Amino acid sequence: MTIMAALGLLLLAVLVFAGLSRRLEMSVVTMPIVFTALGYLAYLSGVEFFPEESEFEILHFLAEVTLVLVLFSDASRVRLAHLRLSGGIPARLLLIGMPLAILLGTLMAHWVSPEQPWALALLVAAILTPTDAALGQAVVSDEAVPDNLREGIAVESGLNDGLALPVVIMAALAAAEAASLVDSNVAAAGPANLAAFGLAQVTLGPLVGVAVGALSAMLMDFAVRREWVTDAYLGIYFLSTAFLCFIAAEMIGGNGLIAAFIGGFTFGNVRNCQSQFVTEFMESEGQLLTMATFLVFGMVLAPVGLAHASGQTFVLALAFLTVVRIVPVVLSLTGTGLRWRDKLFLGWFGPRGLASILFVLLVMDGFAFPGMEELIACVVLTVLISIVAHGISAFPIVKAFSASAKSDSVIAQ
Repeated sequence: MTIMAALGLLLLAVLVFAGLSRRLEMSVVTMPIVFTALGYLAYLSGVEFFPEESEFEILHFLAEVTLVLVLFSDASRVRLAHLRLSGGIPARLLLIGMPLAILLGTLMAHWVSPEQPWALALLVAAILTPTDAALGQAVVSDEAVPDNLREGIAVESGLNDGLALPVVIMAALAAAEAASLVDSNVAAAGPANLAAFGLAQVTLGPLVGVAVGALSAMLMDFAVRREWVTDAYLGIYFLSTAFLCFIAAEMIGGNGLIAAFIGGFTFGNVRNCQSQFVTEFMESEGQLLTMATFLVFGMVLAPVGLAHASGQTFVLALAFLTVVRIVPVVLSLTGTGLRWRDKLFLGWFGPRGLASILFVLLVMDGFAFPGMEELIACVVLTVLISIVAHGISAFPIVKAFSASAKSDSVIAQ
């Protein structure tokens, strides 16, 4: 099959998916499932869409751009007034649940592969702890799910990516040093002071996000009130603000992912003009970017991971999506008054996607140590299983919450 023929078939698939999108929203067939599968089929067909030496760089770029936009967009829809009422949930998930998940994940990874160093086990846990609400927009955006749960997932998914990155870098450096295979260029590129690096990541990022998000929102309101801006350019303004948050934070040593989320949250709560353009923009350009990312993931990274998959990596992938996620979440939410159903929902709905893909590509690009193939296989399997399991379960979960809300309403009457 020629490249043009394969590209034509992929575009036809996009047309079909777009034409059936409303029907598919009410099914277990999600966009990440479809386009990851299409990407893998494209790989099996033997068509090379990109030069082999630049495949991973292209996927890295797509994943980073998509993640920044998703974080900023999701955060812009979180209302501060609602968050004050449910702020305890994301705070517990991030401050208690996340460290417990990394600890339990490290123990699990070392138990499954005891021959590997502890640093590699920590690296696996740090890469696979961050969650990705983009894999289940039906849960995050549907009002049938209570506000405190939806916003808890959105805030947790928005901040745990950035909080995990310093741990990923430090664990990767430790794994490379343990193997005595640290390349001179990599060593020079690494942070000289790990503590200072981690502190800068989690402090400068939020500061940049608040500053850029607030200033951008006020300038937009000023322009809208004076009718200086057209509706068509509001989406472009939104897009530019998201990436300005990311780039400004990275330039001064902060975490760009945290800056993107905090910037989106600030932007959404400071601005006074209508926000319909945010929804419209994410339903078009944002969805197209997500399609492309999962398509290239299925085409480039999935085959590499599946080629090195084993029983150990499969067991570990299942563990990270179940025990390693659910137990810390339930423990962290003890004493909140949430029902067991809600705790298990928050525990189950921790899909792995864009952040894990981005982090493993970052490690592949900068480090070399034994066990890299198993690391890639574990991450790929976890993301693939998550794409299917969380995608299939999202709509039934929404229906269950909707039915429960109607039942509670009847009882109340």
